[in-house]
Amino acid sequence: MDDLERELRDLSAWLETPEPPDVTARVRARLAAPAPRRRRWRHLLAGALAVAVVAVLPPGRAAVADAAAGLLRFAGITVAASPEPTPPTGAASPLPAQRPVPVAEAQRGVRFPIRTPKMLGPPERVLVADPDGEGFHRVATLLYRGGALRLDAFDGRLDLVFHKETTAPGATWVQVNGDFAVWIDAPHAVSYVDRDGAVRVQTARLAASTLIWQEAGVSYRLEGDLTRPEALEIARSLG
Repeated sequence: MDDLERELRDLSAWLETPEPPDVTARVRARLAAPAPRRRRWRHLLAGALAVAVVAVLPPGRAAVADAAAGLLRFAGITVAASPEPTPPTGAASPLPAQRPVPVAEAQRGVRFPIRTPKMLGPPERVLVADPDGEGFHRVATLLYRGGALRLDAFDGRLDLVFHKETTAPGATWVQVNGDFAVWIDAPHAVSYVDRDGAVRVQTARLAASTLIWQEAGVSYRLEGDLTRPEALEIARSLG
C-alpha cells in the first residue's frame, strides 16, 4: 500500500472530489443485524470501501502514476507536461481524409452517436476524418464561431487519438456530470495520433483552452476561447 499511498498524495492537487454521502446510520444498522448476516455485511462493507477508494480516482490506476510523472492518459488523449514545450511551426495539415459533411451523413459515418451541446445549438460545419476499411470515421468535429470553437468526438474505446504538450502543471482535474474531466487552461500544442500509435507531427497546431471528458463511451474534446466555467456549462448541456 506504500506505493498507492504515495501516488494518491502526489495526485491530491489534481482532484476535486464531492463530499462523500453520510452512510454511518446505514452501516450501523447492518452491523446490528443477526450474526450470519453480520458476517456477510462485513464482506460487503469491505467491498464498498474499496469501491469508494476507486471512485475518487481518475479512470485506471495508471492515470495516477502518469499524473505524478507529468504524463496523463485520459479519454483517448495524452497530456505531456513539459517545462518548455516546442510550439508548432507552419500551418497544420488536416486530419487523415478529413472532409466536411452534413450532420446526417456524419452520423451515418461514425460508430457513436453525435451529440450537440444545447448551449451552442446546431454546428456551423461538421467534419469527419480517418475512415477505417469499412468507411466508418474515427473522429467527428463540430465547428462553431467560424471554426474558433470546436468539439471533437470519438469512440472512447479506441486507442490514443490526440497528443498534447503543455507547461506544468498545465492540466487540472475537474468534473462533468459527476465524472472526471481534464481542463487545460492555456494555449498548447496538439497533434493527431494515427491508428498505428504514431504522433503525426505535420498535424500539430496551437490549441486554445480545452476541456476533455468522456460520456457513455464517447470521448469529447471542447476547444476554444473559453473560461473553465463556460466550458463546463457547455459540456453539461450535451444533448
